[in-house]
Amino acid sequence: MPGLSDRVGTFTDSVIRRMTRICNQYGAINLSQGFPDFDPPQVMLDRLAQVAHEGPHQYSVTFGAKNLRDALAAKQSRAIGRTVDPDSEIVVTCGSTEAMMCAMMTICNPGDKVMVFSPFYENYGADAVLSGAEPIYIPLTPPDYSFDLAQIERGFQAGAKAIVICNPSNPCGKVFTREELEAIAALVIKYDAFAVTDEVYEHLVYAPAEHVYMSALPGMFEHTITCNSLSKTFSATGWRLGYLIAPAWVTEAARKVHDFLTVGAAAPLQEAAVAALSLPDSYYAELNALYTEKRDYFLAGLDRIGLKHNVPQGTYFVLVDIQDFLDLPQFAGYTDLQFCEWMIRQIGVAAVPGSSFFQEPVNNLIRFHFARQKDTMDQALARLEKLKALLP
Repeated sequence: MPGLSDRVGTFTDSVIRRMTRICNQYGAINLSQGFPDFDPPQVMLDRLAQVAHEGPHQYSVTFGAKNLRDALAAKQSRAIGRTVDPDSEIVVTCGSTEAMMCAMMTICNPGDKVMVFSPFYENYGADAVLSGAEPIYIPLTPPDYSFDLAQIERGFQAGAKAIVICNPSNPCGKVFTREELEAIAALVIKYDAFAVTDEVYEHLVYAPAEHVYMSALPGMFEHTITCNSLSKTFSATGWRLGYLIAPAWVTEAARKVHDFLTVGAAAPLQEAAVAALSLPDSYYAELNALYTEKRDYFLAGLDRIGLKHNVPQGTYFVLVDIQDFLDLPQFAGYTDLQFCEWMIRQIGVAAVPGSSFFQEPVNNLIRFHFARQKDTMDQALARLEKLKALLP
């Protein structure tokens, strides 16, 4: 048989999505793949119902419907304190997943290097490889997930063309401080490189942490490619609506890549999304309050059970330390993946093995998410209570 591409042998399928498939097989509660079990805003659903009868049902403009780009530009302009041109600086994509892939393919030549923080959202390394680039991993050190700036500079000195920054960070919930971002920005400018940011959790930041946009820092709009989506902000992960914002000369090239990757995002969903983007600022404040309450409620439940965990500054993810369980004779030789599979079958709750997020050999962490209604969290926590009985 003819051989396959070498690149596909360098990464696995998505472990996150794999855990959802196993979860569905056993009817477990899904705290693995990060999607809410509640609906998008009503205004968004009402507009979608209208669009179902009125259209549009045919192709939109490849790089995004004009009214959606206008709405996105207005939102982002307010956020970064700079006017974003909807006609030359935005590409609407099929989710932020495509936005990141589009960014990588736009800036990377075969053999280029791209820095990625570890732990990382699992797509980043694969995106670099699919773009022909080599990922360089920069460790984030717990418990505060700090980093060594000198390692980043060495990466740029080794020829790295970009650094990928997920802020707030999936899976560890780190929110990068202004000082950290300014330090990274100084190196990006010094080495005439790119910062590629994933900011899908921009509105899920818990006090006293604050979200700082890399593109808003002095001199950084010209060096930043921002990837984002409507999935988390509007609880619509299945709509697959993302966007990329960058300087016009970058966006012009990114639009060509996007055109041949997917042609365009779904036209009816773009139209309905405009209604959501018309919501007042109070919507984002209420969303933040909702998730702050969910975080505190879920972490308190983990504390009652006695599960060790970090305290995320942002996102809706929490890392739980399972080393005490792996030390038990019944789990001798288990990997974190095997423990997660056991937990789905025997406990009825799905998590993601932490090893899928780390370049380092980390085997003692699993990731839960708390984008769930209170009743769902209660059911999950009740099932997790069974873990308490396993410990001496």
